[in-house]
Amino acid sequence: MRVNIVTKNLNVSDNLKAVIEKKIEKLGKYFSDDITANVMLTQEGGLKKIEVTINAKGIIFRAEELTSEAYEGIDKVVDKLSSQMSRFKKRLVKKHKGNKAFKFDAVPDVEEEELKIVKTKKFDLSPMTVDEAIIQMELLQHTFFIFMNMETDTVNVVYKRKNSNYGLLETSY
Repeated sequence: MRVNIVTKNLNVSDNLKAVIEKKIEKLGKYFSDDITANVMLTQEGGLKKIEVTINAKGIIFRAEELTSEAYEGIDKVVDKLSSQMSRFKKRLVKKHKGNKAFKFDAVPDVEEEELKIVKTKKFDLSPMTVDEAIIQMELLQHTFFIFMNMETDTVNVVYKRKNSNYGLLETSY
C-alpha cells in the first residue's frame, strides 16, 4: 500500500509522517499492493483535521478526525477505518466478490448491525437556484436539501458542512 500525505496550513514533522505511514500501512494487509491511501492533514483553528481515503477499486473507505493532537487523531482514524471494514464485511463481500483489491478474508468478522430505514418522505422537486435552495434548507432547519437546479436542469443537494459553510452535490448522467 502506498501512502500519500498532503498537508494544508500545517507543518508536519518527519516523525509524524513516519508514524502516519506506519499506522496506515498496517491497514495494507486488507488490500492488494497497488492501493493508495490518501491522507490529508489540515489546521482548523487550534485543531488538526486528519482525513484518510482509501479507494480499493470501487470500494471507498473514508474516515476523518478533528483533534488537538495529531498522533491521537491518526490512531482514531485507523480505528474508524478498521471498524468500517469489519462492520460491513458481509455486505461488501456480496457486492464486490471479484474485487481483488480488497482482501475480504483478512478482515475480522463482527456481528453486523441491521441497516433499517425508519422513516420515508416524498416531496416534489421544485426548480430553484442554489441560493434559494440554501434559504429553503435553513427555513426548514435541515442539514441538507434536495432540489431541481434550474440553471443546470439536474437534481442537486445542498448541505451544511461542519464548519457552517455549505456544500453542493451535483448529479450527472
